[in-house]
Amino acid sequence: MLPVDLLVSAYASGWFPMAVAEGEIRWFSPDPRGIIPLDTFHVPRRLRRVLRAGGFTIEINRRFEEVIRACAAADRGDDGGTWIDGEILESYCALHEAGYAHSVEAWQNGRLAGGLYGVALGGAFFGESMFHRVTDASKVALVALVERLRARGFTLLDTQWTTAHLEQFGAVEIPRARYVALLEQALQVEAHFV
Repeated sequence: MLPVDLLVSAYASGWFPMAVAEGEIRWFSPDPRGIIPLDTFHVPRRLRRVLRAGGFTIEINRRFEEVIRACAAADRGDDGGTWIDGEILESYCALHEAGYAHSVEAWQNGRLAGGLYGVALGGAFFGESMFHRVTDASKVALVALVERLRARGFTLLDTQWTTAHLEQFGAVEIPRARYVALLEQALQVEAHFV
């Protein structure tokens, strides 16, 4: 298991771990780095209709381990591999127990429909992974995450890399040097996720 203090120190320095094979962890600090600027977060029109319909209930940290396990299952590639192996799962559950890792969960009819998890330090939230079992559930969780971050004074939402999926919400790539400067500022903010 990766020690909690090592993970916290790594995130505060702009690094995060991923399993590249079962039992083999590597550390990454991409250049460019993906972020979603909180002030320009975009909710697509169709998703606005889904949100207005109110079919999902949002919970925070209700089933953290179930969320990370679902993310691992959703991330499996054609080779059956995932960047969330047993060591990562155990390490992030410990990080959750220590109060740093959190899940945002979309529930529907009493069942976990989708969600995401990440790490909060100061005014920075480092998004790790998301999953859905019901269409739009992970997107609803992302909107809830951004609303929570804005309301609680967070200044940085790190997505590690950008994807076409995240670009529809306003994700952009920035040079690593700019990211590190934003991270340093965010770490000075006293914000609380829960």
